[in-house]
Amino acid sequence: MEVPGSLLLLILAATLSVAVAYDPLDPNGNITIKWDVMSWTPDGYVAMVTINNYQTYRQIMSPGWTVGWTWARREVIWSMVGAQATEQGDCSRFKANIPHCCRRTPAVVDLLPGVPYNQQIANCCRGGVLPAYGQDPAAAVAAFQVSVGQAGTTNRTVKLPKNFTLLGPGPGYTCGHAKVVPSTVFLTPDRRRKTQALMTWNVTCTYSQHLASKYPSCCVSFSSFYNETIVPCAKCACGCDAHKPCVRSERDRKRLAVTGKHNANAHAHRGGGNGGAAAAALLQCTTHMCPVRVHWHVKLNYKEYWRAKITIANFNYRMNYTGWTLVAQHPNLDNITEVFSFDYKPVISYGSINDTAMFYGLKYFNDQLMEAGPHGNVQSEVLMRKDARTFTFRQGWAFPRKVYFNGDECQMPPPDSYPFLPNAAAPAASPVGSAVAVASTLVFLLMAWA
Repeated sequence: MEVPGSLLLLILAATLSVAVAYDPLDPNGNITIKWDVMSWTPDGYVAMVTINNYQTYRQIMSPGWTVGWTWARREVIWSMVGAQATEQGDCSRFKANIPHCCRRTPAVVDLLPGVPYNQQIANCCRGGVLPAYGQDPAAAVAAFQVSVGQAGTTNRTVKLPKNFTLLGPGPGYTCGHAKVVPSTVFLTPDRRRKTQALMTWNVTCTYSQHLASKYPSCCVSFSSFYNETIVPCAKCACGCDAHKPCVRSERDRKRLAVTGKHNANAHAHRGGGNGGAAAAALLQCTTHMCPVRVHWHVKLNYKEYWRAKITIANFNYRMNYTGWTLVAQHPNLDNITEVFSFDYKPVISYGSINDTAMFYGLKYFNDQLMEAGPHGNVQSEVLMRKDARTFTFRQGWAFPRKVYFNGDECQMPPPDSYPFLPNAAAPAASPVGSAVAVASTLVFLLMAWA
């Protein structure tokens, strides 16, 4: 059977979009790792490594990022400031000065807050937490200094590291090759003199939800004031076999706390974390078995406005989310009048199209989504002005097209299950169909009387 050319192009486009980790709502989102060689040493160089998160709504949460690479030769790390290698490796060939790391494939992590000042550098020591660029651009950067030995000592003899990896904190990121770029230019504190790096190379890493997990990490449910039906998350939306065992009652949760399983993991991730890289999720037993559920409720209808309520619920007992983000795509989000209890920023990915919004918590109020339990939810309401040309409650128009939580797309309910208007329960009969029905009835009655 011959496959149409248009179908082949569609399959190829889908395959390529997964391969390059393309996000249609954040097409330019990436994490860039930049190496600036600041000085040469007798056997190598000192470099400032900067990690910039250019993703609009995807952050790296506790336990933080891990950057790895493979040395081109037999380079070693003599010392680091603002970060540390997780393993020293075999340094037995050194007699006097022992390097910080001798592994050919080092893995580097950020230092924790509160380390001594002589181990700190600007933009370091946050435990690897890296906010999204759209949420906090000033904080969406991390940095550390590394002194490399047994390496080249000029621009011509330096060999770039290869096979870069990034965990954030779990899998999902794919990094490209290091590329030499024009040297970074720096301004002195008085901004009257420019200096520049001796050599600079960049590495770009992109995220793919397909690589991060086999299943979604969140789901969406719907309800409305005009229909009593509550559309739940799809059954096993996040994989029922992926999160066993689960907590069915408060007694189960207390039993796990007594054995230490709950407290050990909860305190390890206190202050936020998606925890997938460090501890298995412990979820409340639900039909959807998702760590997070987003509920969109069409609440009120005014003459010129309408109001929706958004509730985010956490079903994971071993994780809380600090600095969470929620992204929704809906045609009326271009005309938001007011957002209650959440901060809001538009996400404009393509020219003037403004149908996507990013919501996140108010600092020190609800920017932390607590672990599962009575306080494991945050909620807000959104007031939107109607556009007479497009507004309707019919055919599920009032519900979002896409929803993302912490950068991962959530599983939506089936379109045919959306709440419908009461008068749309049965389609109205056409005039021609009604006339035919009446005529048929009359013929049948006349034949009966005859």
